[in-house]
Amino acid sequence: MNTKITPAHQSKPAYIYVRQSTLAQVRHNHESTERQYALQDKALAMGWPQRSIRVLDRDLGLSGAQISGREDFKTLVADVSMGQVGAVFALEVSRLARSNLDWHRLLELCALTQTLVIDADGCYDPGDFNDGLLLGLKGTMAQAELHFLRGRLLGGKLNKAQKGELRFPLPVGFCYDDQGRTVVDPDDEVRGAVQLVFRLFQETGSAYAVIQRFAHDGLSFPKRAYGGAWAGKLVWGRLSHARVLSLIRNPSYAGTYVFGRYQYAKSITPEGEVRKNMRAVPMPDWRVHLREHHEGYITVEEFEQNRQRLANNRTNGEGTVLSGAAREGLALLQGLLLCSTCGRALTVRYQGNGGIYPIYECRWQRREGLATKNCITVRTDLLDDAICDEVFKALKPAEIELALAALNDIEQRDQAIMRQWQMRIERAEYECALAERRYEEVDPSNRLVAASLERRWNAALLHLNEIKAQAVTFQNQKARVVSAEQKTKILALARDLPRVWRAPTTQPKDRKRMLRLLIRDITVEKLACTRQVVLHVRWQGGACSDTTLALPIPIADRLRYPPPIVERVRELSHQLSDPQIVQTLNQQGLLSSRGLPFTLAMIKWIRYRYGIPSVCLMRPGEITVQQLAERLAVSIHVVHYWIKHGVIEARQLDGRGPWWITITDEQDQQLRDRVRTSAHLKDHLSKSQL
Repeated sequence: MNTKITPAHQSKPAYIYVRQSTLAQVRHNHESTERQYALQDKALAMGWPQRSIRVLDRDLGLSGAQISGREDFKTLVADVSMGQVGAVFALEVSRLARSNLDWHRLLELCALTQTLVIDADGCYDPGDFNDGLLLGLKGTMAQAELHFLRGRLLGGKLNKAQKGELRFPLPVGFCYDDQGRTVVDPDDEVRGAVQLVFRLFQETGSAYAVIQRFAHDGLSFPKRAYGGAWAGKLVWGRLSHARVLSLIRNPSYAGTYVFGRYQYAKSITPEGEVRKNMRAVPMPDWRVHLREHHEGYITVEEFEQNRQRLANNRTNGEGTVLSGAAREGLALLQGLLLCSTCGRALTVRYQGNGGIYPIYECRWQRREGLATKNCITVRTDLLDDAICDEVFKALKPAEIELALAALNDIEQRDQAIMRQWQMRIERAEYECALAERRYEEVDPSNRLVAASLERRWNAALLHLNEIKAQAVTFQNQKARVVSAEQKTKILALARDLPRVWRAPTTQPKDRKRMLRLLIRDITVEKLACTRQVVLHVRWQGGACSDTTLALPIPIADRLRYPPPIVERVRELSHQLSDPQIVQTLNQQGLLSSRGLPFTLAMIKWIRYRYGIPSVCLMRPGEITVQQLAERLAVSIHVVHYWIKHGVIEARQLDGRGPWWITITDEQDQQLRDRVRTSAHLKDHLSKSQL
């Protein structure tokens, strides 16, 4: 009996800690697990009763490098800290913890609570200096052992990877041959699906457009299962956006062997635990990068272009100013325009009746509080039409070649899609034939197995018929068979590219893709003093050109009467009345600012707005109503009453306007007598004199 074990230790429970580092060790290394469970016999032999022995085995399959996830180790530490444990049994003390932090914390708690640590080598009292020193040394060596093992394993993997011989799960479209070399998948349908992804991305320039095309055409994409009952088998399903990104970013499809694309990075959680997270490593930091290692689906140059295109498609990327992918919307130059004032990308704002009137604007400085108005605000149709005209000029010499290339691309794309449907039918026929052979080979008397195989055969037949029906439907609706006559018509249309460009059947996204093939970016400079916009176009080939546009006149200026009309009205006002001016202007064929014939109200507004006096057509000896009323000291209403009843003679131009009165000395005296004899006018005269 060990002298370190006292009745006080035996009066407390004995904890047996059982742990294996990985699930593979739990599954295959049964001897180590059995030896750890056998520590119960050792605890019985040392004097602990059966009821006081507790086995902690919930940490099987977990690494001891950290405490996170090991619930039984946390339980052990908690019970030891409360002095409820007499001894801790482990096959090796390194089984308790591989981290020095966790290991020394447990030792300190055991020393404070006088808990023993027992392994296959002996019994240790952490409170004793020599035993504590020995346990600390064992913990340090256990951690060093991990470092040595990891270094040897990683060194061997790196050495093998530098030769391109390290095997790892290959992406879909590749497999290993009998000599362990990486080769393209022998399955034609798999190769066709992978090639179609890269081809569609080359055409559309967007990963979302690729998955939309697959979904629109009813195509499936394979993935290879690893582990379990489906290990090594292909599973066909829907193509996702993440799968497209993984294909485009994987250098294996360019025939490049890479090791070290991802690595673990440690971080501390808010709870204080150390976590390992997988993160991508920049391309210059990849440990192994072997070009032309195997046959690929694309070239290295195409791989670099695809990566750059994905980076340009990001609208929130650091340093990304313009977006390279053609997006939805009516604005053709979206993602190509730069502001000459602040260098930011111009955005599109849809306004008007339901947002059908888009405009280009740059409001970054206004949004940041650096200015009180937008840098640039201009209608989209002005810039789009100007750039389209420049593109037509650039494409005119090569319109026929472009039409032929586009026609060939359409035919090849349709052939690739139909080839995928044909291979899908062939695969379904093979599965149907396989199910038929299995049904025919079974013993007819074994009805249980025969019935199950018959159901599988029927299901395979139904699946085959369904795929054939879908392929026929797709061929009738989507496939294009271009005859010689149709090719002649297409080439004829190519000679009139502007008409094809503006055709209702041409989608805005297709126009945007064509523009991005020719134009890299456009810097917009607005000249406020001359009301002009200068477009500095940078073409894909590196050439630059400038286009100057005149901005439309504001609505207020367009509705304002031009100076020649105002001057013409001023000249006519010296001799003609307003109705005569209207008649003269209309006879001369002049129109108003709205393009309408002149009216009397228009002439009066022009005279009022520009201070043009009307012509004076009074004859010698004529006076106005006001002058006569002042001479006789009566109201103007009395004068109008006399005019109405013919008491005095007066005339009016064209039945409107002021009255002009002709009166003799005799009529003047008669009117004065009339005023004196009239009682009503006499009262009015006396009141006015007062």
